[in-house]
Amino acid sequence: MNYAPWSWAEKDVDPALFPQELMANFYYLLEEQEELNNDPQILIGKAHAATSSIGSATVILAMLERNGILKIANVGDCGLRVIREGRTVFSTSPQEHSFDCPYQLSSEIVGQTYLDAMVSSVELMEGDTIIMGSDGLFDNVFDNEIVSIIARYKDVDEAAKALANLASTHSMDLNFDSPYALEARSKGFDVPKWKKVLGKKLTGGKPDDITVIVGQVVSS
Repeated sequence: MNYAPWSWAEKDVDPALFPQELMANFYYLLEEQEELNNDPQILIGKAHAATSSIGSATVILAMLERNGILKIANVGDCGLRVIREGRTVFSTSPQEHSFDCPYQLSSEIVGQTYLDAMVSSVELMEGDTIIMGSDGLFDNVFDNEIVSIIARYKDVDEAAKALANLASTHSMDLNFDSPYALEARSKGFDVPKWKKVLGKKLTGGKPDDITVIVGQVVSS
């Protein structure tokens, strides 16, 4: 999950409280209500309703059923990729009001709810690798880089660490032509015209919070 610390901090609100309570509510609900296991969208709604902290957060939730179907509900610009035999076979799409302004669950009355979640599903196979992350990962690391890291590290913990480290490195590199920079230019954001004349363009990663989870499908 992801949150916007620059906006809530200005209001003297700890931006970590809302997502932390939201995630705790996910855990408690799953422990207490087994029927929720089949519907991540409903779980998002119940966890959101139970969250009393002030703040907001993007969120992605995925549940693997016994038949191998992965059900996904996503609000905002967190993402999920499925890697199979060295290629990306499934990707979620971010939800944004406008560039760099994602959908979010919020404590405010005006905002997105579980009904706004993008719901999808994918049939998994043994050996598939699932990567989930905040936009801090996907804004700074290209899909082909993700595939390369997954191929290099067989241990999922090591793969997750490597992806997080790569995202962090790219986020601080002013010369890296990141996914974020490419999208920004496609939306009309760029350097001033006089810099363009000199052959310059908007580049650099996006400093952000970075969350990465990597899992692999194995036989039970």
